Amino acid sequence: MDVDPQALDTLLNKEAIRDLVLLYSRGVDRKDFELLKTLYAKDATDDHGAHFKGSADAYIEFLTRSLPGLLAGGHFVCNHLIAVDGAAAEGEVYALAYHIFPDGKGAAVQDVAGVRYIDRYAKQNGRWLFASRIVTFDFRDIKPIAMPEGPRQPAADSSYALVSRIFSRGPRA
Repeated sequence: MDVDPQALDTLLNKEAIRDLVLLYSRGVDRKDFELLKTLYAKDATDDHGAHFKGSADAYIEFLTRSLPGLLAGGHFVCNHLIAVDGAAAEGEVYALAYHIFPDGKGAAVQDVAGVRYIDRYAKQNGRWLFASRIVTFDFRDIKPIAMPEGPRQPAADSSYALVSRIFSRGPRA
């Protein structure tokens, strides 16, 4: 069977971009800010609507200030369309974002959102990185829930010890 080298290259690039998106979800959910720093290009931007808009570096700093109170979080990637053009690519990621925050009154609220990330990716030094992310919220459902157990930190997360090679990336280009 003849394999089209261009088609194979496109497929490999798309898979690397999918890994990038999954690593972002893991970085936010596990509050792994060092991982997040390796996922963005040097001049990347992030636009989370009313929550944040600015440089990727400032976004990660925003997360370091806002996520410590997060009791639980999960980003579940659903559909991901990608178009690759050389060292540039763009994509649309459908995801469900689930968060539990303290309500300030001894209880908690759950925030479930259907989001779409409109991404531009750049391949630098052989790695795909986010060049820009724009988040759109298709729906949100916020309601009170019972207080869950305390937040998990990366050091206490057994997956870091058991499968750490999956989550490692070199320094940002």
